[in-house]
Amino acid sequence: MAIADTHGFPVALCTESAESHEIKLVTETIEQKFTEGSFDMLIGDKAYDSDPLDAYLMEHYNIKLIAPHKANRKKARTQDGRTLRRYRSRWKIEHLFSWFNHFRRIVIRWEY
Repeated sequence: MAIADTHGFPVALCTESAESHEIKLVTETIEQKFTEGSFDMLIGDKAYDSDPLDAYLMEHYNIKLIAPHKANRKKARTQDGRTLRRYRSRWKIEHLFSWFNHFRRIVIRWEY
């Protein structure tokens, strides 16, 4: 899991097995950041749509989580269209992962 800044440069990295869900890795990744300063917001995909995670990040780190809602969400919607406009800048983290794939030893199962 990785966290990038507004320019797409890596700010925090965490490597774990693929068995654990991304929600469980968010706090560990935030703790392993290697830059100074703090985050104001965290943009994630639909996998990060979790009310307990929203509350935990706001309470402990003062970070606002921006993630679109899942289709099967049963509780009331917590984000409106204004905050989801920032979701459009999520391409920067996808660009970071494609940049990582240029280094063959990082790519999964490249060398056996």
